[in-house]
Amino acid sequence: MVDTSSQTEVAYLPPVSPPTNHGHTTAAWFTMVGIMVGAFVAAIAFVIPVVWLFWVGMGIVVVGLVGGLLLRNMGYGQVAVAAERDA
Repeated sequence: MVDTSSQTEVAYLPPVSPPTNHGHTTAAWFTMVGIMVGAFVAAIAFVIPVVWLFWVGMGIVVVGLVGGLLLRNMGYGQVAVAAERDA
């Protein structure tokens, strides 16, 4: 015998799901590549003691951080959730 009753399942979902891109944005990639290249240059300068090259590497890190912040503010970063914006 087949059950012909029409019962619907109720799902309770949050009003807005959190973003799920895990930082796969232009701003995130630019920031991480800038930090990694700057750290690599600074590490090479640390191994062969060249002080000015170390500071060049730290400058590249700063450029990566500032560039990522600018890209995020220009709209190339992760979209903020409405609940986070209002808080």
